[in-house]
Amino acid sequence: TTTTTTTTTTTTRASVAVGLLLLVLALGTRTNFAKQAGRVGAMASTEAGEDVAVVFCTVPDKETGRKIASELLSQKLVACVNMIPGVESMYTWEGKMEVSEELILKIKTRRSLVPQLSTAIGSLHPYDVPEVIAVPVVGGGQSYLSWVEENTISAT
Repeated sequence: TTTTTTTTTTTTRASVAVGLLLLVLALGTRTNFAKQAGRVGAMASTEAGEDVAVVFCTVPDKETGRKIASELLSQKLVACVNMIPGVESMYTWEGKMEVSEELILKIKTRRSLVPQLSTAIGSLHPYDVPEVIAVPVVGGGQSYLSWVEENTISAT
């Protein structure tokens, strides 16, 4: 059982690391393309999915993750929240190195809703400084990206 748990945890961590690496590579490609096209910072919404973002937020436990996800879904600030367990976070807090077991919330929303989403997470989250990092979606299945837009409110 210990070997299975260790293997599963290692596999989960490796999957998260690979996913984050792919996001970094995609962002680099998007930035280079945008610079070449002279459109850095453009937020056009002419194609389905142009306004979609993935937001990452760490939480201390499943109960907190569910509470935040439920509230964000009920406000239609997000279309979907995945809770990814088994994350070990290392960081400096108040001058001291800390290590914590956390979960990552992978949140699908509209880019235009990120400010509202960030505020909502801040009011629901137990951390003094919750992690809220938004990454623009640079491509994907058009039907899924449209679904994200259809299942979230328009920004106010």
